[in-house]
Amino acid sequence: MSNYPAPQITLRDGTALPKIGLGTWFMGEKGADRAEEIAALRLGVDMGLKVIDTAEMYGNGQSEELVGEAVRGIRDDVFLVSKVLPQHAGRNVLAQSCEQSLKRLGTDHLDLYLLHWRGDVPLEETVRGMEELVASGKILRWGVSNFDLDDMKELYEVQGGDRCATNQVLYHLGSRGIEHDLLPWQAGNRVPVMAYSPLAQGGMLRKGMIESGTVREIARRHEATPLQILLAWSIRDHEVLAIPKASSRKHVAENAAAAQIRLRPDELWMLDEAFPQPAWRVPLDMI
Repeated sequence: MSNYPAPQITLRDGTALPKIGLGTWFMGEKGADRAEEIAALRLGVDMGLKVIDTAEMYGNGQSEELVGEAVRGIRDDVFLVSKVLPQHAGRNVLAQSCEQSLKRLGTDHLDLYLLHWRGDVPLEETVRGMEELVASGKILRWGVSNFDLDDMKELYEVQGGDRCATNQVLYHLGSRGIEHDLLPWQAGNRVPVMAYSPLAQGGMLRKGMIESGTVREIARRHEATPLQILLAWSIRDHEVLAIPKASSRKHVAENAAAAQIRLRPDELWMLDEAFPQPAWRVPLDMI
């Protein structure tokens, strides 16, 4: 049992999921790290972070193969998510891509299958293909990734488009554009946000957040690390599920503990002052 029972989100179908899961971008690509990455994923599941997110694109399937090895023997304890490339989103190719992902993952079904980003295949065709996969039992539900507000509204105009379970987008303290319109729209339509890279992806932005005097002061108050404060902020309210990558057991344990941090109103105000939400609508950030 987990020492850190995470707060939860609830999908439209009533499925409850922890607000912190496990991302796998760039995992499975270095053989020397494989044993530790598998151990990290298994520890995360044991600590209650049962959502594992991967994609056919990650390492050209290497991430899915790693996840498949990690969940062997504990598949029933995992909520397994993978993503299909937009060029594979046509109905026939979609089914083939799904089968290949299932084979790499060593499972007979996905709990959630996402369109990785929007491409040239009409949404109507992708939705029909996703619904056929649901009917066949290959996937239990489907969603999208990197859809901005206009994309989501267009999706909802497609027959069956309102059965979209989630939209996975970039969201962290330094990238708050979705708060202006996309996040409220999704909340109003009961479509939880799955936040990828909630700790940012390295570089000056991530360094600036970690080294921020405000973040460090709040971390000191909670006897936490700056990264734990950033992660706690990302799941502070709304229906947001964050999927940080953690390729070591140490980082997995730190992420799990971040679920217990409750930021006070004055601390949220301090973070708003240091990293303000955009005052106007901005295009969706993607990496």
